[in-house]
Amino acid sequence: MLDMLCEDTSIPKNVRASIAKSKMRLTESDKSANEALTTSIHALEEVVNDINLPMHARTTIWNLLSELEVLKEQTL
Repeated sequence: MLDMLCEDTSIPKNVRASIAKSKMRLTESDKSANEALTTSIHALEEVVNDINLPMHARTTIWNLLSELEVLKEQTL
């Protein structure tokens, strides 16, 4: 989902950059899974409130946040 959002040209460039950073945080090996999920969730929560974000992207991010929250609960 993150790759799809990063490639969507209807999403503003600054939002795509934040989404790419969130993806990078999830793949960093020097952090614990819980820490990586938490930082990624917080970054995506900030992005979802952007006024210029198209509704289809907002819905996708909400779905992604739900899945990340489930993963976070499983790692605890």
